[in-house]
Amino acid sequence: MTDAEKLNQHCVCVTLDQKALMRNLAEQLDDEILSSTAWHQFFSNVAVFVPDRELEQMLSIVHALESAATLPDYRRRVMSWAPQTAHIEHGQAGAFMGYDFHLSEEGPRLIEVNTNAGGAFLNAALAAAQLQCCNEYSPEAWAKNFNTAVIAQFESEWRAQRNSGRPARIAIVDDHPTEQYLYPEFRLAQRLFRNNGIDTVILSPSDIAYRSGALYNGAKRIDLVYNRVVDFSLEAPEHAALRSAWLDGGAVITPNPYTHALLADKRNFTILSDYPTLVGWGLSHESAELLHNGVPRTVRVTKNNEETLWQERRQWFFKPVAGYGSRGVYRGSKLTKSTFKTILENDYVAQAYAPPSERQILVDGTREMLKVDVRLYSYRGSLLLAAARLYRGQTTNFRTPGGGFAPILLNRH
Repeated sequence: MTDAEKLNQHCVCVTLDQKALMRNLAEQLDDEILSSTAWHQFFSNVAVFVPDRELEQMLSIVHALESAATLPDYRRRVMSWAPQTAHIEHGQAGAFMGYDFHLSEEGPRLIEVNTNAGGAFLNAALAAAQLQCCNEYSPEAWAKNFNTAVIAQFESEWRAQRNSGRPARIAIVDDHPTEQYLYPEFRLAQRLFRNNGIDTVILSPSDIAYRSGALYNGAKRIDLVYNRVVDFSLEAPEHAALRSAWLDGGAVITPNPYTHALLADKRNFTILSDYPTLVGWGLSHESAELLHNGVPRTVRVTKNNEETLWQERRQWFFKPVAGYGSRGVYRGSKLTKSTFKTILENDYVAQAYAPPSERQILVDGTREMLKVDVRLYSYRGSLLLAAARLYRGQTTNFRTPGGGFAPILLNRH
Protein backbone atom coordinates (compact mmCIF):
# COMPACT_ATOMS: atom_id res chain seq x y z
CA MET A 1 0.00 0.00 0.00
CA THR A 2 1.14 3.55 -0.71
CA ASP A 3 1.35 6.09 2.09
CA ALA A 4 -1.83 7.73 0.76
CA GLU A 5 -3.69 4.40 0.78
CA LYS A 6 -2.57 3.72 4.35
CA LEU A 7 -3.79 7.14 5.46
CA ASN A 8 -7.13 6.70 3.68
CA GLN A 9 -7.55 3.29 5.32
CA HIS A 10 -6.57 4.25 8.86
CA CYS A 11 -6.44 8.03 9.48
CA VAL A 12 -9.66 9.48 10.88
CA CYS A 13 -8.32 12.96 11.62
CA VAL A 14 -10.93 15.72 11.34
CA THR A 15 -9.39 18.23 8.94
CA LEU A 16 -12.40 20.52 8.48
CA ASP A 17 -12.39 23.77 10.43
CA GLN A 18 -16.17 23.95 10.73
CA LYS A 19 -16.18 27.45 12.25
CA ALA A 20 -13.94 28.84 9.51
CA LEU A 21 -16.14 27.28 6.82
CA MET A 22 -19.37 28.67 8.25
CA ARG A 23 -17.79 32.08 8.80
CA ASN A 24 -16.72 32.13 5.15
CA LEU A 25 -20.19 31.11 3.94
CA ALA A 26 -21.90 33.60 6.28
CA GLU A 27 -19.91 36.41 4.67
CA GLN A 28 -21.20 35.41 1.24
CA LEU A 29 -24.73 34.10 1.84
CA ASP A 30 -27.72 35.49 3.66
CA ASP A 31 -29.02 34.09 6.93
CA GLU A 32 -32.07 32.52 5.28
CA ILE A 33 -29.97 30.16 3.16
CA LEU A 34 -27.61 29.37 6.01
CA SER A 35 -30.45 28.45 8.35
CA SER A 36 -32.43 26.46 5.77
CA THR A 37 -29.59 24.36 4.31
CA ALA A 38 -28.42 21.12 5.91
CA TRP A 39 -24.73 21.92 5.49
CA HIS A 40 -23.60 18.71 7.17
CA GLN A 41 -24.93 16.81 4.14
CA PHE A 42 -22.66 18.75 1.78
CA PHE A 43 -19.35 18.35 3.58
CA SER A 44 -17.38 15.51 5.12
CA ASN A 45 -15.12 16.23 8.10
CA VAL A 46 -12.20 14.33 6.59
CA ALA A 47 -9.94 14.77 3.60
CA VAL A 48 -8.88 12.27 0.94
CA PHE A 49 -5.15 11.65 0.47
CA VAL A 50 -3.90 11.39 -3.11
CA PRO A 51 -0.30 11.00 -4.32
CA ASP A 52 0.66 13.81 -6.66
CA ARG A 53 1.56 11.29 -9.39
CA GLU A 54 -2.06 10.06 -9.45
CA LEU A 55 -3.31 13.62 -9.92
CA GLU A 56 -0.83 13.99 -12.77
CA GLN A 57 -2.12 10.73 -14.30
CA MET A 58 -5.70 11.99 -14.11
CA LEU A 59 -4.75 15.26 -15.79
CA SER A 60 -2.89 13.35 -18.50
CA ILE A 61 -6.05 11.35 -19.22
CA VAL A 62 -8.06 14.59 -19.43
CA HIS A 63 -5.54 16.07 -21.84
CA ALA A 64 -5.58 12.90 -23.95
CA LEU A 65 -9.39 12.97 -24.15
CA GLU A 66 -9.48 16.64 -25.10
CA SER A 67 -6.80 15.97 -27.72
CA ALA A 68 -8.92 13.15 -29.16
CA ALA A 69 -11.86 15.57 -29.31
CA THR A 70 -9.94 17.79 -31.76
CA LEU A 71 -9.66 15.00 -34.35
CA PRO A 72 -11.97 15.43 -37.39
CA ASP A 73 -12.85 11.71 -37.46
CA TYR A 74 -13.67 11.71 -33.76
CA ARG A 75 -15.94 14.70 -34.23
CA ARG A 76 -17.70 13.12 -37.17
CA ARG A 77 -18.32 9.95 -35.17
CA VAL A 78 -19.71 11.60 -32.02
CA MET A 79 -21.80 14.04 -34.02
CA SER A 80 -23.38 11.10 -35.85
CA TRP A 81 -25.38 10.33 -32.69
CA ALA A 82 -25.65 13.86 -31.34
CA PRO A 83 -28.91 15.86 -31.42
CA GLN A 84 -29.35 18.57 -34.05
CA THR A 85 -28.81 21.38 -31.55
CA ALA A 86 -25.30 20.03 -30.92
CA HIS A 87 -24.23 20.63 -34.51
CA ILE A 88 -23.93 24.37 -33.84
CA GLU A 89 -20.59 25.63 -32.53
CA HIS A 90 -19.76 29.13 -31.28
CA GLY A 91 -16.24 28.45 -30.01
CA GLN A 92 -16.80 27.83 -26.29
CA ALA A 93 -14.88 25.09 -24.47
CA GLY A 94 -17.51 24.75 -21.74
CA ALA A 95 -17.38 26.25 -18.25
CA PHE A 96 -16.67 23.86 -15.37
CA MET A 97 -15.92 20.64 -17.19
CA GLY A 98 -15.99 17.81 -14.65
CA TYR A 99 -14.00 14.59 -14.97
CA ASP A 100 -14.89 11.88 -12.43
CA PHE A 101 -12.37 9.19 -11.53
CA HIS A 102 -12.12 6.04 -9.45
CA LEU A 103 -8.64 5.39 -8.05
CA SER A 104 -7.86 1.73 -8.67
CA GLU A 105 -4.77 -0.32 -7.88
CA GLU A 106 -3.90 -0.18 -11.60
CA GLY A 107 -4.25 3.61 -11.73
CA PRO A 108 -7.04 6.19 -12.16
CA ARG A 109 -10.11 5.19 -14.17
CA LEU A 110 -12.26 7.87 -15.81
CA ILE A 111 -15.86 6.80 -15.21
CA GLU A 112 -17.81 9.93 -16.23
CA VAL A 113 -17.45 13.26 -17.99
CA ASN A 114 -19.79 16.10 -17.02
CA THR A 115 -20.65 19.47 -18.42
CA ASN A 116 -22.06 21.96 -15.87
CA ALA A 117 -20.34 19.91 -13.14
CA GLY A 118 -21.81 20.95 -9.80
CA GLY A 119 -20.13 21.65 -6.49
CA ALA A 120 -17.08 23.67 -7.50
CA PHE A 121 -17.95 26.79 -5.50
CA LEU A 122 -18.79 24.73 -2.42
CA ASN A 123 -15.57 22.76 -2.76
CA ALA A 124 -13.55 25.96 -3.03
CA ALA A 125 -15.02 27.12 0.29
CA LEU A 126 -14.34 23.68 1.77
CA ALA A 127 -10.70 23.65 0.60
CA ALA A 128 -10.13 27.03 2.25
CA ALA A 129 -11.26 25.68 5.64
CA GLN A 130 -8.86 22.76 6.07
CA LEU A 131 -6.42 22.15 8.89
CA GLN A 132 -2.91 20.76 8.36
CA CYS A 133 -2.94 16.98 8.74
CA CYS A 134 -0.49 14.08 8.47
CA ASN A 135 2.78 15.94 7.93
CA GLU A 136 3.58 16.34 4.25
CA TYR A 137 0.01 16.11 2.92
CA SER A 138 -1.57 19.54 2.65
CA PRO A 139 -4.26 21.47 0.80
CA GLU A 140 -3.25 22.95 -2.54
CA ALA A 141 -3.52 26.60 -3.55
CA TRP A 142 -6.77 25.95 -5.41
CA ALA A 143 -8.91 27.89 -2.96
CA LYS A 144 -6.67 30.96 -3.20
CA ASN A 145 -6.64 30.97 -7.00
CA PHE A 146 -10.19 29.75 -7.59
CA ASN A 147 -12.04 33.07 -7.85
CA THR A 148 -9.54 34.56 -10.29
CA ALA A 149 -9.63 31.40 -12.42
CA VAL A 150 -13.44 31.37 -12.52
CA ILE A 151 -13.71 34.97 -13.74
CA ALA A 152 -11.02 34.33 -16.34
CA GLN A 153 -12.92 31.23 -17.48
CA PHE A 154 -16.17 33.08 -18.12
CA GLU A 155 -14.41 35.99 -19.78
CA SER A 156 -12.70 33.48 -22.07
CA GLU A 157 -16.04 31.85 -22.91
CA TRP A 158 -17.41 35.30 -23.76
CA ARG A 159 -14.48 36.23 -26.00
CA ALA A 160 -14.64 32.89 -27.84
CA GLN A 161 -17.94 34.08 -29.34
CA ARG A 162 -17.83 37.86 -28.99
CA ASN A 163 -14.07 38.41 -29.61
CA SER A 164 -13.52 41.14 -27.02
CA GLY A 165 -14.76 42.70 -23.78
CA ARG A 166 -16.76 40.91 -21.12
CA PRO A 167 -20.47 40.27 -20.41
CA ALA A 168 -22.41 43.00 -18.65
CA ARG A 169 -25.02 40.60 -17.29
CA ILE A 170 -24.88 36.87 -16.53
CA ALA A 171 -27.90 34.67 -15.86
CA ILE A 172 -27.36 31.48 -13.87
CA VAL A 173 -30.16 29.31 -15.27
CA ASP A 174 -31.68 26.09 -13.97
CA ASP A 175 -35.17 24.63 -13.78
CA HIS A 176 -36.72 25.92 -10.53
CA PRO A 177 -33.33 27.07 -9.22
CA THR A 178 -34.40 27.89 -5.66
CA GLU A 179 -35.56 24.28 -5.29
CA GLN A 180 -32.28 22.78 -6.49
CA TYR A 181 -30.12 20.98 -3.96
CA LEU A 182 -27.08 23.02 -5.01
CA TYR A 183 -28.90 26.36 -5.00
CA PRO A 184 -26.47 27.74 -2.36
CA GLU A 185 -23.64 27.49 -4.86
CA PHE A 186 -25.67 29.47 -7.38
CA ARG A 187 -25.67 32.23 -4.77
CA LEU A 188 -21.93 31.87 -4.25
CA ALA A 189 -21.39 32.21 -8.00
CA GLN A 190 -23.71 35.21 -8.16
CA ARG A 191 -21.77 36.98 -5.43
CA LEU A 192 -18.44 36.30 -7.10
CA PHE A 193 -19.60 37.67 -10.45
CA ARG A 194 -21.13 40.75 -8.83
CA ASN A 195 -17.97 41.40 -6.83
CA ASN A 196 -16.14 41.47 -10.14
CA GLY A 197 -18.42 44.02 -11.74
CA ILE A 198 -20.81 41.70 -13.62
CA ASP A 199 -24.51 42.03 -12.87
CA THR A 200 -25.82 38.50 -12.20
CA VAL A 201 -29.29 37.04 -11.79
CA ILE A 202 -30.48 33.51 -10.97
CA LEU A 203 -33.38 32.50 -13.21
CA SER A 204 -35.61 29.68 -14.32
CA PRO A 205 -36.07 29.25 -18.11
CA SER A 206 -39.64 30.48 -17.63
CA ASP A 207 -38.20 33.86 -16.56
CA ILE A 208 -36.48 34.31 -19.93
CA ALA A 209 -37.76 35.48 -23.31
CA TYR A 210 -36.01 35.56 -26.68
CA ARG A 211 -36.86 38.55 -28.82
CA SER A 212 -35.13 40.74 -31.39
CA GLY A 213 -32.17 38.39 -31.43
CA ALA A 214 -31.40 38.54 -27.72
CA LEU A 215 -32.38 36.98 -24.39
CA TYR A 216 -34.27 39.11 -21.89
CA ASN A 217 -35.45 38.89 -18.33
CA GLY A 218 -38.16 41.50 -18.40
CA ALA A 219 -36.54 44.60 -19.87
CA LYS A 220 -33.02 43.51 -18.95
CA ARG A 221 -30.86 41.94 -21.63
CA ILE A 222 -28.90 38.78 -20.75
CA ASP A 223 -25.44 38.57 -22.32
CA LEU A 224 -24.20 35.22 -21.03
CA VAL A 225 -26.01 32.18 -19.63
CA TYR A 226 -24.23 30.00 -17.09
CA ASN A 227 -26.27 26.97 -18.05
CA ARG A 228 -27.12 24.49 -15.28
CA VAL A 229 -30.14 22.78 -16.84
CA VAL A 230 -29.76 19.04 -17.42
CA ASP A 231 -31.62 19.07 -20.74
CA PHE A 232 -28.22 18.98 -22.42
CA SER A 233 -29.60 19.36 -25.95
CA LEU A 234 -32.00 22.21 -25.00
CA GLU A 235 -34.76 20.41 -26.89
CA ALA A 236 -37.46 20.47 -24.18
CA PRO A 237 -40.35 22.89 -24.93
CA GLU A 238 -39.73 24.86 -21.72
CA HIS A 239 -36.21 25.66 -22.96
CA ALA A 240 -37.31 27.18 -26.27
CA ALA A 241 -35.88 30.63 -25.50
CA LEU A 242 -32.50 29.17 -24.58
CA ARG A 243 -32.56 26.95 -27.64
CA SER A 244 -33.29 29.88 -29.97
CA ALA A 245 -30.55 31.99 -28.42
CA TRP A 246 -28.12 29.10 -28.81
CA LEU A 247 -28.99 28.38 -32.42
CA ASP A 248 -28.93 32.04 -33.44
CA GLY A 249 -25.95 33.09 -31.33
CA GLY A 250 -28.14 35.63 -29.56
CA ALA A 251 -26.44 34.95 -26.22
CA VAL A 252 -23.27 33.22 -25.08
CA ILE A 253 -24.36 29.94 -23.46
CA THR A 254 -21.93 27.84 -21.48
CA PRO A 255 -21.86 24.90 -21.20
CA ASN A 256 -23.93 24.11 -24.27
CA PRO A 257 -25.19 21.24 -26.47
CA TYR A 258 -22.05 21.18 -28.61
CA THR A 259 -19.72 20.84 -25.63
CA HIS A 260 -21.83 18.07 -24.14
CA ALA A 261 -21.98 16.12 -27.40
CA LEU A 262 -18.24 16.49 -27.98
CA LEU A 263 -17.01 15.57 -24.51
CA ALA A 264 -19.71 14.26 -22.19
CA ASP A 265 -22.11 12.05 -24.15
CA LYS A 266 -21.85 8.57 -22.60
CA ARG A 267 -21.74 6.96 -26.04
CA ASN A 268 -18.38 8.65 -26.61
CA PHE A 269 -16.83 6.21 -24.14
CA THR A 270 -17.38 3.42 -26.66
CA ILE A 271 -14.57 4.86 -28.77
CA LEU A 272 -12.37 6.59 -26.18
CA SER A 273 -10.82 3.30 -25.06
CA ASP A 274 -10.49 1.97 -28.63
CA TYR A 275 -6.73 2.26 -29.15
CA PRO A 276 -6.53 1.17 -32.83
CA THR A 277 -9.35 3.46 -33.92
CA LEU A 278 -7.96 6.52 -32.13
CA VAL A 279 -4.45 5.96 -33.52
CA GLY A 280 -5.95 5.45 -36.98
CA TRP A 281 -7.69 8.79 -36.64
CA GLY A 282 -4.39 10.51 -35.82
CA LEU A 283 -4.15 10.51 -32.03
CA SER A 284 -0.64 9.99 -30.70
CA HIS A 285 0.24 6.50 -29.44
CA GLU A 286 0.92 7.98 -25.99
CA SER A 287 -2.50 9.62 -25.72
CA ALA A 288 -4.28 6.57 -27.14
CA GLU A 289 -2.51 4.37 -24.59
CA LEU A 290 -3.54 6.70 -21.76
CA LEU A 291 -7.17 6.46 -22.83
CA HIS A 292 -7.01 2.71 -23.42
CA ASN A 293 -5.75 2.19 -19.86
CA GLY A 294 -7.67 5.02 -18.18
CA VAL A 295 -11.16 4.67 -19.72
CA PRO A 296 -13.13 1.52 -18.82
CA ARG A 297 -14.32 -0.44 -21.85
CA THR A 298 -17.80 0.71 -22.83
CA VAL A 299 -20.34 -0.78 -25.26
CA ARG A 300 -23.83 0.11 -26.44
CA VAL A 301 -26.53 -2.16 -25.01
CA THR A 302 -28.37 -3.80 -27.91
CA LYS A 303 -30.37 -6.91 -28.69
CA ASN A 304 -27.22 -8.31 -30.31
CA ASN A 305 -25.22 -8.37 -27.06
CA GLU A 306 -28.18 -8.89 -24.70
CA GLU A 307 -27.32 -12.47 -23.76
CA THR A 308 -23.61 -11.83 -23.24
CA LEU A 309 -24.20 -8.73 -21.10
CA TRP A 310 -26.71 -10.56 -18.94
CA GLN A 311 -24.36 -13.50 -18.38
CA GLU A 312 -21.45 -11.15 -17.63
CA ARG A 313 -23.55 -8.54 -15.81
CA ARG A 314 -21.41 -8.58 -12.65
CA GLN A 315 -18.58 -7.12 -14.71
CA TRP A 316 -20.62 -4.14 -15.95
CA PHE A 317 -22.19 -0.88 -14.84
CA PHE A 318 -25.27 0.13 -16.87
CA LYS A 319 -25.88 3.83 -17.59
CA PRO A 320 -28.65 5.58 -19.58
CA VAL A 321 -27.33 7.63 -22.47
CA ALA A 322 -29.49 10.62 -21.53
CA GLY A 323 -29.08 10.18 -17.78
CA TYR A 324 -27.55 12.53 -15.23
CA GLY A 325 -26.88 12.58 -11.51
CA SER A 326 -26.78 8.75 -11.23
CA ARG A 327 -30.45 8.46 -12.26
CA GLY A 328 -31.26 5.14 -13.89
CA VAL A 329 -27.76 3.77 -13.22
CA TYR A 330 -27.41 0.11 -12.22
CA ARG A 331 -24.55 -1.99 -10.94
CA GLY A 332 -24.70 -5.26 -12.87
CA SER A 333 -24.35 -7.41 -9.75
CA LYS A 334 -27.56 -5.85 -8.38
CA LEU A 335 -29.52 -6.21 -11.61
CA THR A 336 -32.81 -8.09 -11.82
CA LYS A 337 -34.22 -9.64 -14.98
CA SER A 338 -37.10 -7.14 -15.04
CA THR A 339 -34.76 -4.17 -14.70
CA PHE A 340 -32.53 -5.54 -17.45
CA LYS A 341 -35.61 -5.76 -19.67
CA THR A 342 -36.22 -2.05 -19.02
CA ILE A 343 -32.61 -1.30 -19.91
CA LEU A 344 -33.01 -3.11 -23.23
CA GLU A 345 -36.11 -1.05 -24.02
CA ASN A 346 -34.17 2.22 -23.57
CA ASP A 347 -30.87 3.69 -24.75
CA TYR A 348 -28.08 2.45 -22.46
CA VAL A 349 -24.35 1.85 -22.41
CA ALA A 350 -22.55 -0.79 -20.37
CA GLN A 351 -19.27 0.28 -18.81
CA ALA A 352 -16.75 -2.19 -17.38
CA TYR A 353 -17.01 -1.95 -13.62
CA ALA A 354 -14.12 0.02 -12.10
CA PRO A 355 -14.42 -0.27 -8.30
CA PRO A 356 -13.83 2.91 -6.30
CA SER A 357 -11.20 3.28 -3.61
CA GLU A 358 -12.30 3.72 0.00
CA ARG A 359 -11.81 6.18 2.87
CA GLN A 360 -12.25 5.36 6.52
CA ILE A 361 -14.23 7.85 8.62
CA LEU A 362 -15.50 8.08 12.15
CA VAL A 363 -19.30 8.34 12.56
CA ASP A 364 -20.62 8.61 16.13
CA GLY A 365 -17.49 6.92 17.41
CA THR A 366 -17.69 4.03 14.93
CA ARG A 367 -15.17 3.52 12.13
CA GLU A 368 -16.77 3.07 8.70
CA MET A 369 -15.46 2.72 5.14
CA LEU A 370 -16.96 4.96 2.46
CA LYS A 371 -16.41 4.90 -1.30
CA VAL A 372 -14.45 7.66 -3.02
CA ASP A 373 -14.97 9.47 -6.33
CA VAL A 374 -12.46 12.14 -7.39
CA ARG A 375 -13.64 15.01 -9.58
CA LEU A 376 -11.37 17.33 -11.53
CA TYR A 377 -12.94 20.65 -12.46
CA SER A 378 -11.09 21.99 -15.49
CA TYR A 379 -11.20 24.56 -18.24
CA ARG A 380 -9.41 24.09 -21.58
CA GLY A 381 -7.28 21.40 -19.97
CA SER A 382 -6.20 23.54 -16.99
CA LEU A 383 -7.14 22.38 -13.51
CA LEU A 384 -9.47 24.72 -11.61
CA LEU A 385 -10.04 22.50 -8.59
CA ALA A 386 -9.86 18.88 -7.47
CA ALA A 387 -12.20 17.41 -4.89
CA ALA A 388 -13.59 14.09 -3.71
CA ARG A 389 -17.04 12.79 -2.81
CA LEU A 390 -17.54 10.19 -0.08
CA TYR A 391 -20.62 7.98 -0.16
CA ARG A 392 -22.17 4.60 0.48
CA GLY A 393 -24.21 2.73 -2.14
CA GLN A 394 -23.80 2.05 -5.83
CA THR A 395 -23.62 5.73 -6.85
CA THR A 396 -22.60 9.05 -5.32
CA ASN A 397 -25.12 10.76 -3.07
CA PHE A 398 -25.40 13.27 -0.24
CA ARG A 399 -27.37 11.02 2.09
CA THR A 400 -24.51 9.09 3.71
CA PRO A 401 -23.70 10.05 7.33
CA GLY A 402 -20.14 11.38 7.38
CA GLY A 403 -20.06 11.61 3.58
CA GLY A 404 -20.29 14.48 1.12
CA PHE A 405 -17.66 16.62 -0.54
CA ALA A 406 -14.12 16.16 0.77
CA PRO A 407 -10.95 18.06 -0.11
CA ILE A 408 -7.95 16.44 -1.76
CA LEU A 409 -4.68 16.53 0.20
CA LEU A 410 -1.58 16.01 -1.94
CA ASN A 411 2.00 15.02 -1.21
CA ARG A 412 4.17 17.17 -3.48
CA HIS A 413 7.44 15.35 -2.64
